[in-house]
Amino acid sequence: MSDAPRVRTRLHRLPLPLTAVVLLAGLFVAGCSGSGDGAVDASAQPREVSRYDAETFFDTETVRGASFSADGSRILLSSDRSGTFEAYAQPVAGGEPEQLTSTEGATFGVSYFPADDRFLYTADQGGNELNHLYVQTPEGEVRDLTPGEAVKASFNGWSADDQSFFVSTNERDPQVFDLYRYDVEDYERTLIWQNPGGLFLSDVSRDGRWVAAEKAISNANSDLYLVDLEGNGELRHITPHEGDVMHGVFGFTPDSTALIYASDEGTEFRQARRHDLTTGEQTTLVAADWDVLGVAFSEGGRYRAVALNEDARTAVTLTDLAEDREIDIPLPREGDLGGMVISDDEKTLAFYLASDTSPSNLYVWEIGSASAPRRLTSTLSEQVAEEDLVDGEVVRFASYDGLEIPGVLYRPHQASADSPVPVLLAMHGGPGGQSRKGYRAEWQHLVNHGYGIFAVNNRGSSGYGKTFFHLDDRKHGEADLDDCVAAVGYLQGLDWVDGERIGIMGGSYGGYLVAAALAFRPQVFDVGINIFGVTNWVRTMESIPPWWGPQRDALIAEIGDPVADAERLRAISPVFHGDKIVKPLLVVQGANDPRVLPRESEDLVAAARANGTPVEYVVFEDEGHGFRNKDNRIAAQNAYLDFLAEHLREPAADDAAAAGSPGGGR
Repeated sequence: MSDAPRVRTRLHRLPLPLTAVVLLAGLFVAGCSGSGDGAVDASAQPREVSRYDAETFFDTETVRGASFSADGSRILLSSDRSGTFEAYAQPVAGGEPEQLTSTEGATFGVSYFPADDRFLYTADQGGNELNHLYVQTPEGEVRDLTPGEAVKASFNGWSADDQSFFVSTNERDPQVFDLYRYDVEDYERTLIWQNPGGLFLSDVSRDGRWVAAEKAISNANSDLYLVDLEGNGELRHITPHEGDVMHGVFGFTPDSTALIYASDEGTEFRQARRHDLTTGEQTTLVAADWDVLGVAFSEGGRYRAVALNEDARTAVTLTDLAEDREIDIPLPREGDLGGMVISDDEKTLAFYLASDTSPSNLYVWEIGSASAPRRLTSTLSEQVAEEDLVDGEVVRFASYDGLEIPGVLYRPHQASADSPVPVLLAMHGGPGGQSRKGYRAEWQHLVNHGYGIFAVNNRGSSGYGKTFFHLDDRKHGEADLDDCVAAVGYLQGLDWVDGERIGIMGGSYGGYLVAAALAFRPQVFDVGINIFGVTNWVRTMESIPPWWGPQRDALIAEIGDPVADAERLRAISPVFHGDKIVKPLLVVQGANDPRVLPRESEDLVAAARANGTPVEYVVFEDEGHGFRNKDNRIAAQNAYLDFLAEHLREPAADDAAAAGSPGGGR
């Protein structure tokens, strides 16, 4: 499930170049693919680099989202430059952004109003994921449009006449989301679709007639339905099929004549298909040897963008449908293109560009212009020299059964056969997530301090076809964990890796793999860093938040039922095997996490400590599932580095090389 806000233009559906840490589910055009020999830029000579502290690395700004103002002069975005995420107005002409909100928690801008400077934003309470939708006037007056306890709400777009907007909330029933239409002037609302249950609302057509909904059957099988709000409101099943087929909604076309959706029927990879709302005719729109990540349109329908997940990177094409030609965007540098938005007059393109060594920056470009795009943000800390950072390489290795496993490998500049370095496996969230190329401050900071990072996409990861994706079903903590063990053997074959100092870290489901590795393969890894990871699958499956609704059933199909499969779930839950954990462990947890409850981490810590194992435990009282507060991210990063310095790095290796370097060293 995603809490990503929906903005006015249809190009919002292309993802940002961010690597997401998700639980129970967080655009790349550059980079090279390795043959699997681990020679990350083999021509490069080892060299020392300036070392930077965590405060310097997290002085980097994170920006996301884009919505053009009514007059096209500003872009609404979200930034953590103040320490927590707030909404800002960024002038299209350039210059410093204006901070629009000042809240206690993380706040994310959603959309400007069509005809004035009011805007919508969303915020939860301390990371509890119960997002409300707010409107703020130019004078700073704020109104909660979705008040109530335990309410979760989402913005679902503007009507074609710009006189209303759509919002879904679970206020009637915590497990389902109903759809409301709000008036733009007085915010009076009308219930226009009462969810019968078992469905997840995906999109609303611009003319307000159609609702697209998804029904999860299992983690391999789903269906799509349409509701005609001008008809009798009955569900129209549009994806009848045999066997297991996954479907998903990309969105309605701007003219409300068709639904664009995803399907892997009869193919290994997800395709984009078009369903005509009048005739019911279905055709293939985009097919490739990789998953289609998204299809989106500009407001007037002239431009269409398509994103493909090409080997942990996203390839994006922008097509002028009026002239039937692909638009060549003159990118100012190699990088990862994403977050594309086109202004309502279809003249200006806004997009984000990032790479392994550069966080996302927002650019604008006059479509078809010979001039280069204009950069509006500068997000990398001025104290960090980009040449001191490291590009990752996509590599592959053979696992225990010969299956080829991909991953992204980051080799520190100072690593060599004469000076091998420790390496950490970095495990993504999920199940079913994917580690992708792109800037990660936490990884780059560790690499900068001489730790290699290997982001392994174990079997069960998305992006490599549905067969690969389902290879770990009901085998979690077993088949995927043995891929991690095989990764250690691969690393030990690289001359720049110290094979006696290999650890594992990860968040969410990746945190589970960390705890499982230390409990079930206790001699393989030298240390583990578990960041809000599942430790008790029985309790986790029982405590899935109610707003997950039908997706809970899909998760049970993949992991197991907390009642029927309780014995197996206990067998793969590290908390019941804490007596086997003998290697040092760091556990980091958000006190408000609704997905992995704090009790999960507390029980694991107690079990491991009872065995005499060195265990460190860090809790953030104002965080949930993922750390949004910059001070907390810095504190967590320092905890990682201090823990590794004590338990993984050889004392002689952590010398004074950082003395006098920018950021003051470790």
